[in-house]
Amino acid sequence: MLLQRLITALVLLPIVLGAIWFAPTPWLYGLFSGAGLLAAWEWSAMMGLAADASGRRWAYVALSAAVLGCAWLARAYWPLIAAVSLAWWLLALFLIPGFPGNLQRRKPGMAVLGLLGQVLWVPAILAMVMLHDRPAPDGALRLIYLFALVWAADVGAYLAGRNFGRNKLAPNVSPGKTREGALGGLLLCGIYALAAGGYVFQPAGLSGLLLLLALSLLVAALSIVGDLGISMFKRLSGVKDSGKLLPGHGGILDRIDSLLAAAPAMALGLQWLRL
Repeated sequence: MLLQRLITALVLLPIVLGAIWFAPTPWLYGLFSGAGLLAAWEWSAMMGLAADASGRRWAYVALSAAVLGCAWLARAYWPLIAAVSLAWWLLALFLIPGFPGNLQRRKPGMAVLGLLGQVLWVPAILAMVMLHDRPAPDGALRLIYLFALVWAADVGAYLAGRNFGRNKLAPNVSPGKTREGALGGLLLCGIYALAAGGYVFQPAGLSGLLLLLALSLLVAALSIVGDLGISMFKRLSGVKDSGKLLPGHGGILDRIDSLLAAAPAMALGLQWLRL
């Protein structure tokens, strides 16, 4: 499994980084939207649409494509769209400790889940391309910084959890995650922010760097919420992985779950801090 994860990552990494570095922002939005439509297909199964209901699943993917198209046309209002996503993830933060009892008592209907799906990926994709939509190489560096920050949270959590993990973080949602692992992920993100943040964002003085550090840690923490939030709905639908598209990783949602929460927070935070 670990070898499969590594091979898949080594294949995907140059493709993603190459697109971020070389592709114009509209093309990048198209590429990310393609990943969003794959996520929509996986989410439609988690909504309860059976495999034989392919027509209804394709209809949901088509709806997602239309929403992504409208979001691009309305990209001038991206902060409002991103704020809707951020509001959901803050709500998810309060839902996770009470899972599964809270959602089992009031299981969301298909319409609510369908709407939630759009809130998951549309604002995140829009936020990522808004980070990218700056003169080269500034935009590419900012988006790569976000991706690397999320990866650092994941790697740090894995290493710290494997070596020091004792206390479960959210046992009813993701039994393998520990509080020590989460702290390890945040520690690695803090080191990364101090090492790379000054070069990428060039904050004004020590106070600017400390603000960037605080934002990076907040985004890293939300990336953990994103991971747990998607895991919560996978458990609710009775699946281990959202799909099988990525060997060793599962589906698209399994790979981008942390980014879904991190991207809107990073884009909004940078705008608010004027970095």
